[in-house]
Order: sequence, then structure tokens, then C-alpha cells
Amino acid sequence: MSSDAASPPNPPIDRLLAIMRQLRNPDGGCEWDLAQDFETIAPYTIEEAYEVADAIAGGDSAAICDELGDLLLQVVFHAQIAADRGLFGFDDVANAISAKMERRHPHIFGDVTTADVRQQWEAIKAAERAADGPQGALAGVALSLPALLRAQKLQGRAARVGFDWPDADGPRDKIAEELAEVAEADGDAARHEEIGDLLFAVVNYARKLGVDAEDALREANAKFARRFAAMETRAGGSLAGLPLDAQEAHWVAVKKAERG
Repeated sequence: MSSDAASPPNPPIDRLLAIMRQLRNPDGGCEWDLAQDFETIAPYTIEEAYEVADAIAGGDSAAICDELGDLLLQVVFHAQIAADRGLFGFDDVANAISAKMERRHPHIFGDVTTADVRQQWEAIKAAERAADGPQGALAGVALSLPALLRAQKLQGRAARVGFDWPDADGPRDKIAEELAEVAEADGDAARHEEIGDLLFAVVNYARKLGVDAEDALREANAKFARRFAAMETRAGGSLAGLPLDAQEAHWVAVKKAERG
């Protein structure tokens, strides 16, 4: 048997990295891939992450595998852009996250024992942030997060330093206060601001009840889309032209059918 036959095949990640290198190769690469940078690719990265979540929600393992591949491609793409600029490469990304996971799990990869793993995790993350220099409690909450998720994270960070309601009554009352301010707002700009305050208060109330606002709204969106499609089916394909009371009757019937 030849030495070539005896050698192990290249790992699949090496194949993917080679494909991306060729796509970004100025000599014979893809014009579109060559034109991209961190900023132009970032929206696709976010989109692919959501498509992974959608596949998981659908429970389709083949779709999950496919979407994870698309998301992995985004990491490889960003790493290749960085390599082209002499900044870092894919191995640097993999080594950095490996080191971080080992550092944050000393009870698994080190000789530290603790009864409160989550408290230890937060303490290590806080030490990492402190090593980067003086920062506020809200530092590091990404601006690009979906607004509901970012609100939830900001509120959680503030709560860690004691800036929080003692129970859910406070944010519940705050919702009523903000709703009244929306009604009293004078002009589009004021209404825009007050609606933002109202949504922020709703997220805070959800957080105090232990509900993930982002997940809850995503599920509510899916439920509405599902029920609306069922209404259209009941109406013969479209609700256009139906009086509101007829549309409402279809809505009630669909809800009843789901619950029944």
C-alpha cells in the first residue's frame, strides 16, 4: 500500500478553507467574493444565525445541518477577509475560542472546584472585561443585537449591580405609565420615543417573569403567520375585500380550531 493511500484524508474544514481561499484569490477567484469586506458580510452572518434558529424550531435535522454549514461559511469568510489583510486567520479564531472555553471552565479543564458554576463563569467574564481596561456595567452588549434581545441584556447587566425592581410589580406598573405617556405624546417624534420606552418596559416585565422577550415575540410572530395563513385558506385564498366582521369570524374559527 502506498504512503498516499495510508495517509488520512484531509479534514472537511480544510476543504472549506481551501474553497474560500480560492474564491478570494485575485487570480481566478470570484468577483463577488473578492468585493466583500467585514461590513458587507455582517448582515449575511446575522441572517444565517437566524436561519439556524428557524431550522432548530422546525425540528428538521437535515435543515439544521445545512444551515449550520451556511453559518460556518460566514466564520470562514470573515477569517479569510482578515487573513487577506494580514490581521488573523481561521486557526487564530479557533485557537482563541478554544482558549476562552478552557479558561471559562476551570472546573472541567483545570483544578478548580466550585458548587456555583454560573457564578464562577460570570466572575471569569468580569475579570476578562476588567483586563481590557475600565468599563461600565453595560460595556460589551453588542449594538447589532436585535432590539428586544439587547434591551433584555442591558437590563440584566444593570440588575447585576443592583439597578433593578425587587419584583415584577414595578415593571408592570411602568408599562401602564408608559402606555399613558404614549397616549399623551404630542407629535410623531414624541410618540416614537414613548413607544420605545413602552417596549423597553415590556421587555423588563418579561425578564422579571423569567420570559425571554425575543423568543416570546418570535413565537408570537410564527403563531400569527400560521393563523393568518389558515384564515386565508378558510376564505378561499385571500382576505382581500372581506368585511372586517367576516375576517374576525375566520380569526375566531382558526383560534378555536387550534385550541380544540
